[in-house]
Amino acid sequence: MNIGQTLLEALESIVANKVRSSLTVLGIVIGVAAVIAMLGIGNGTKQSITQQIEKLGTNVLFVNPGGDVDNPEPLTLKDVAAIQDKNKAPSVLRVAPIIQGQVNVAVPGNDTTTSLIAVTPEYFQVQNVEVAEGIAINQRQVANYETVVLLGTDVAKTLFNRATDLIGEKVRLNGEVFTVIGVLKEQGGTSFGSSDNRVLVALSAAQVRLVHRSMPDEVDLLYVQATSSDTVQPAMDEISQIIRSRHRRNMGKDDFEIRSTQSFLETASTITGIMTAFLGGIAGVSLLVGGIGIMNIMLVTVVERTREIGLRKAVGARRLEILIQFLLESSLLSMSGGVIGILLGYAISFLIGQLASMSGTPINPAITLDSIVLATLFSMAVGIFFGIYPANRAAQLEPVEALRSE
Repeated sequence: MNIGQTLLEALESIVANKVRSSLTVLGIVIGVAAVIAMLGIGNGTKQSITQQIEKLGTNVLFVNPGGDVDNPEPLTLKDVAAIQDKNKAPSVLRVAPIIQGQVNVAVPGNDTTTSLIAVTPEYFQVQNVEVAEGIAINQRQVANYETVVLLGTDVAKTLFNRATDLIGEKVRLNGEVFTVIGVLKEQGGTSFGSSDNRVLVALSAAQVRLVHRSMPDEVDLLYVQATSSDTVQPAMDEISQIIRSRHRRNMGKDDFEIRSTQSFLETASTITGIMTAFLGGIAGVSLLVGGIGIMNIMLVTVVERTREIGLRKAVGARRLEILIQFLLESSLLSMSGGVIGILLGYAISFLIGQLASMSGTPINPAITLDSIVLATLFSMAVGIFFGIYPANRAAQLEPVEALRSE
């Protein structure tokens, strides 16, 4: 058996029916392109979320009220002071309490609604927040209840049509006059929203003028920075012990939650993994449909070439040779579709990535070697699997019966 000659005959058969072959390959192209694009987008989303979480720092903890109770005791500045006590929490480096909300920011002729974050100076270190122009909020401003504000670049451009030379400008936050002391460094959009569409104010001024809670010193969330990534668990244990000793309303139950960036990473990895598998599975269905198309066309080909098969068998062709020829035809169809599909899938994922960036949610699709190998092997397997039955049917034709067919 001459494999080269058999391959040449398979190619000639495919070329002889250009339109039919093209339409058959199209099903595989769409299936492989969908698989590549979906896996690329899923992997890109996972990497993007992971990078954004890692920017927060591997030694950062998030403490918020909640836990296992329906009526949790709120976190307060007294809790913050207790956690900052080095004797009680030696594994804690910094604590940054914040209050969050929405606020209307206005200047004559312009206004916008944006996110409000009331902070202390520790916030800038714990969250790695940088100021492009001006100064960060300092302890003196917090202690003196100063009405100062830092603008995100999106807010600055909306109000003033620029993000520079704004120091000393006056803006109204929910009607209260605040002085601009700086503009935050542009960070761009993320999967969690835009970090540039927000304003930062001193925590003390916000408690008095902008945000009212059930308790005078209540805060919404604590960012806690452990001394290192190795002391994250000891810091969690120390914080838990401190808050349990202070919160007596729900004895025996934790009315708070502590999460680390590592737990966010694990959760994000699980969610994006499930999403990628789900999208890949849906895309795989289209590849399955393409395989059925190959089987259908190969069965038609067997019927059309019945006399040819009978003639070849009559002059000495063995069953194995007939089987291999038809398997080669189906494999060539699926592999050619697979190659084109990989290129098309890369183009689709790149286009989706560009559209996502334009909408303010940057996603860099990651086409990995594993995805390409998987798509290639899957397309080959489809060609072989769906080509076996037609090839076997052709190989089992009896020469005399085949020669009799019209």
